[in-house]
Amino acid sequence: MKILIAVILIIEIYPLVWMLISSFKTQAEFLGKSFWSFPADPQFSNYVNAFTVGDMGHYILNSAIVVFPSLALIILFGTAAGFALEVMVFKGRGFILMLFLAGILIPGQMILLPLFTIYFQTGLTGSLWPLIITYTATGMPLTVFFMATYFRSIPKEIFEASTLDGANIFRTFWSVGFPMVRNAVFTVALVQFFFLWNDLLIALTFTNSQSLQTIQVGLLNFTGNYGQVSYGPLFAAICVSVFGTLVIYLFLNQRVMKGLTAGSVKG
Repeated sequence: MKILIAVILIIEIYPLVWMLISSFKTQAEFLGKSFWSFPADPQFSNYVNAFTVGDMGHYILNSAIVVFPSLALIILFGTAAGFALEVMVFKGRGFILMLFLAGILIPGQMILLPLFTIYFQTGLTGSLWPLIITYTATGMPLTVFFMATYFRSIPKEIFEASTLDGANIFRTFWSVGFPMVRNAVFTVALVQFFFLWNDLLIALTFTNSQSLQTIQVGLLNFTGNYGQVSYGPLFAAICVSVFGTLVIYLFLNQRVMKGLTAGSVKG
């Protein structure tokens, strides 16, 4: 069993180590030496070039401008919808939940062309709004499903007691419901953050100029004339993207674990 775990760890960790080592190589070492070789003279300038020549700072800023507002809207509306579908009693809530579940099953590629047509006709192309709107819409189904599951695990008597104390539905949500699913919110937020930050297809479809490109689309620009790739700066840029998100995960790891188990425990 220990051998199997060791093999799995090597398979998981080795690509990250190789990517980090590759970020310090020169172009000549990539083209002339073994694939497995270590850099003779680590090139820290690759990271400098990734930001100066490759304009990584601009791509990261665009990603932040798009991802964080989208994430805030997804969490706000998704948590409120999950609360409404599980706590509030009204006709058709089961059907509405099924519609959200159906949204999970629809491939994102199917809606890109219709969305692009709508954005073009409404004059939104040429801005970051198409990304924010699309990210919010595509993130809602899974978030609503998760949050509805978490609210289902909370005894209904808690919300009924809040109502008897005179709290309206909005106060019950903000003062009682939302704090009780805080760990679940962190979990869902982290899952959605990774999806949005690492997205390529949607960002590539709706960014029609280099000034609007996010970090994943910007990585495609590390290609010179005739398709020649600047490997050192490219791997340096990838390291910035990957290890940045990895640090966020490690920092929030405990909250994520609590959130993953919250919806599976009744009461």
